[in-house]
Amino acid sequence: MTELVLKGRVVTASDIIDNGWIAVAGGKVSAVGTGGAPTAAETQDFGSAWLLPGAVDGQTHAGSQIGFPGMAPTTKAAVFGGVTTIVDMPYDHPIPVTKAPVLHEKVSAIQRYAVCDVALYGTVPPRPDPADIRGLIDLGVCAFKISSFEAHPDRFPRIDNAATLTLLQALEGTGLPLGLHNEDQEIVAHATRTLKEAGRTGAEYHSQSRPPVAELAATGTFLELAASTEAHAHIVHISIPDGFEMVRTYRGRGRQVTAEMCVHYLLFDAETDMPRLKGLLKVNPPIRPGQREALWQVLEDGLCSFVSSDHSAWPLERKTNASIFDVAAGMPGLEAMLPAFFTAAAKRKGDAQAALLTADYLADRPARFFGLAGKGRIAPGFDADIAVLAADHYIYDAKTNPDGPGWSAYDGMAFSVRPAATFVRGRKVFDGVTVTETPGYGRYIARQR
Repeated sequence: MTELVLKGRVVTASDIIDNGWIAVAGGKVSAVGTGGAPTAAETQDFGSAWLLPGAVDGQTHAGSQIGFPGMAPTTKAAVFGGVTTIVDMPYDHPIPVTKAPVLHEKVSAIQRYAVCDVALYGTVPPRPDPADIRGLIDLGVCAFKISSFEAHPDRFPRIDNAATLTLLQALEGTGLPLGLHNEDQEIVAHATRTLKEAGRTGAEYHSQSRPPVAELAATGTFLELAASTEAHAHIVHISIPDGFEMVRTYRGRGRQVTAEMCVHYLLFDAETDMPRLKGLLKVNPPIRPGQREALWQVLEDGLCSFVSSDHSAWPLERKTNASIFDVAAGMPGLEAMLPAFFTAAAKRKGDAQAALLTADYLADRPARFFGLAGKGRIAPGFDADIAVLAADHYIYDAKTNPDGPGWSAYDGMAFSVRPAATFVRGRKVFDGVTVTETPGYGRYIARQR
């Protein structure tokens, strides 16, 4: 029996259905069409609004500050922005997800706090244990993540080349990607020390402290290590086109390598935006000057696998220190990612192409990349995860989310579409104003191999 029908401009994987409808039964899409809709217990007509597959954000940091309870505000921010599944990074406070018991605790937190669905990364300590790696795989992590740069000796350590190679070899034959935070430790340390000694500690020096060569050196080393194995190597964020070209070169050699685009690299330019936003715009690798247009070309050429937010909602006091080197790296992006990407894409391609690009890069591609069966498309048999975007020009204000940090680098930006409702597995979890579902509705989504 059809329980729910949603009406609007339906965006499928390949087409836009004007005056379309989506039929939902048992939390899944049962049919999609136009014209006369099936009889249902409930019908919600969104008029000319876009009905897109709910976004799958492939890079979030829910637990890096307050531990697993961070799953509550993070998933609430997700549904505020039309994101129905998050893929959460393993660098939680105070213990990263390196062993099965820690993963069990995080899954329990999802079942207690989450209002949208959640897939999980795993990681390793500086000396990986193959038994722990296998334990995480067996429990359904969708990928592993390591860093060539130490942000914290325990929670976010540097993994050296020997340990990286061990992990790559352990992942052969599993299909799981190994993601890298790609910055060279020594280059960054030297550049930062040099700038500090010269008294150059303003926000405008952030990019110089982590120069492109640090990013490219780490990327190249990682890809070469991966090329000696049959594992899947993935760069979780690249800020310059040269990095994507490097990935393309290795792919041309027949290696399984991919790269990810973060939405902020497509929206901001360090030359114009860093002076006004200062530490609010600090991310690693940095947003660069003069690269935005070239990075859009990277996306349009198909050189990135998908687009993510790299959401990290630090409290404002961690983002407003006088020295950029004392500011926490990362910024909230879950609420803004979908409307920001759609708006920017529409300026380049028009609304229809923007809708298709959004469905592709923010839903279908990440769902397939992480092996999340039933996610990422509006099609029969898939979960009824739907983001409703109203064609409503508005000014973004992060303070409208009472559970958010109250600030955003996106504050004051004009968007051409507004999240008007979010459905997770056929249930409305956001009504355009407030979160309407209780914590614990979200589910842990294991990777399907």
